[in-house]
Amino acid sequence: EGMPQTLSSTSMFTPCGFSPHLHTSKEDEQGGLIFQDGNLTSASLDALIQHLIPTTDYYPEVSNSQYNKQLFIEPHELLSRVCHKCIEQQRLDDPVLDKARIRKFGPKILQLLTEWTEKRMIGHLKDMIHRIAPCDEAYWKKMNQLLQTLNQKLATLSHGQEGIVKISAAVSDKLVAFKSKPPSIQREILSVCSDPYTLAQQLTHVELERLSHIGPEEFVQAFVHKDPLDGTKTCFSEQKKTSNLEAYVKWFNRLCYLVATEICMPAKKKQRAQVIEFFIDVARECFNIGNFNSLMAIISGMNMSPVSRLKKTWSKVKTAKFFILEHQMDPTGNFYNYRTALRGAAHRSLTAHSNREKIVIPFFSLLIKDIYFLNEGCANRLPNGHVNFEKFLELAKQVGEFITWKQVECPFEQDPNIIHYLHTAPIFTEDGLYLASYESESPENQTEKDRWKSLR
Repeated sequence: EGMPQTLSSTSMFTPCGFSPHLHTSKEDEQGGLIFQDGNLTSASLDALIQHLIPTTDYYPEVSNSQYNKQLFIEPHELLSRVCHKCIEQQRLDDPVLDKARIRKFGPKILQLLTEWTEKRMIGHLKDMIHRIAPCDEAYWKKMNQLLQTLNQKLATLSHGQEGIVKISAAVSDKLVAFKSKPPSIQREILSVCSDPYTLAQQLTHVELERLSHIGPEEFVQAFVHKDPLDGTKTCFSEQKKTSNLEAYVKWFNRLCYLVATEICMPAKKKQRAQVIEFFIDVARECFNIGNFNSLMAIISGMNMSPVSRLKKTWSKVKTAKFFILEHQMDPTGNFYNYRTALRGAAHRSLTAHSNREKIVIPFFSLLIKDIYFLNEGCANRLPNGHVNFEKFLELAKQVGEFITWKQVECPFEQDPNIIHYLHTAPIFTEDGLYLASYESESPENQTEKDRWKSLR
């Protein structure tokens, strides 16, 4: 369940509505920027940097395309080049400045730098200060001075927000592993929460909280690789910083194993069947909410071999609802059914009147793979050396959609006891799951008997 591996053929994935080949249409070149039908499709890196620089009568659009530029240049170097060009073009180092021109230009470059830093860390800091600062004018002036200082320092940092959640991610992802069944005093999920809808809501809380830490720069970092047109130089020489993204994938794995553990743990067949039916109902509620990541984790946990082999237990389960959910998440046709459901949830989110209807939590591993194959299947640069802007518009579109989804505020009341249990309940390792499964229902063939013998 780690980062996706490179496939031998990029034809295995084609982003919907996007072709890696440029369409033949009328082209227009303006200062190194190539336009097709009025849309920017490619450009040299120097031209893109120039395009980002404001003037007295021009202001660039600040969007996720800035993060796409990180594939070719480090953020602090990009900022340095922008500032250097501004000084040069506006003649800011002249002994006598054109004050009229500076009055027009100054606010625009300050706005650009402010938006840039706010997209990284400063936005979170300002929100916190607004919440805690008393209504005292003198105090507020001091806080604004602090913000200005931080803005200046943060603008030169490559990864402003990565460290904020590093500790919390490390703490919450400690997995407790058992090779044998835990002691009888071990609590079970049904003793903590017996209502499927409530558990689905709490899972949604966990998902949205973890998603909130993942910034667009982590997607860029996840797929950084060498640019063949730049020889052996890597596009990013720094160590990749994708801890929040990786922690979220680990959460998915933990939920899978937690579901399997809860099913294999009870000694009685009737109790195991009851837990299975409970998780089927939880999965269905996750689907209704739009929480596809928890839905897939639950289904994956129930489909693990130690669980699926419990035939006597499954014979006591009403499986019709489970088969429907499995069908929705069937990988056939590049997850066609799931993608259809996701588009429906996305459309509902766009027309929603409440946060409850806005919730869209995608199956995250598949989202990563989609972005990965889009990045791998289309060249960063065209044969003429220009940046393939069409590709990065599609990348920005997909990442931008994710950013919109992760910013939704969870509308459900939080239950600390359930959240704590989801993060801390002991889970079996794979060997532990098999051992518990064999103890519940004896091995049926020689392979299972040999494995059970080795585990004991």
